[in-house]
Amino acid sequence: MTKKLQKVSSSSCKAFCCGVCRLSVSSQESEISEKNSEKFHGISRIAHAMVQERLDQMIREREEERKRERTVGRSRRENIATKFVVMVAMERTSFDPREDFRESMVEMIVSSKIHEAKDLRRLLNYYLEMNSEESRGIILEVFHEVCTDLFVYDNRH
Repeated sequence: MTKKLQKVSSSSCKAFCCGVCRLSVSSQESEISEKNSEKFHGISRIAHAMVQERLDQMIREREEERKRERTVGRSRRENIATKFVVMVAMERTSFDPREDFRESMVEMIVSSKIHEAKDLRRLLNYYLEMNSEESRGIILEVFHEVCTDLFVYDNRH
């Protein structure tokens, strides 16, 4: 091998696509073989470049896919953000507790844009915790009526 070929061979990546592949060499063909070897080495450089480009492309595609997955995951987490509702309990005397609870519940649900079952449960639990045990029956009945009117009745029409 010539010094030039040895230098190129030692600087290549030693992969199958870059190796100088000569299956058999006869002494009569050594000069021809050396020229062919340089030609094949040029081809193997092209093959190596193609393989490297494809690997780079695969790596870029995988990185883009991961980035999309992270972005989608982040946007889902943002959409599932916790909703904070500020409620103030007031002690008051009522002549019609059913109607007062109804007005209060409708106002809370509509103004806070509560639509999810878990948020409705939280609201119900809040009413149950903040009011006396004597009011629980009325609260449960009125809450059922309000939810039926706002969600079931509206969905039918």
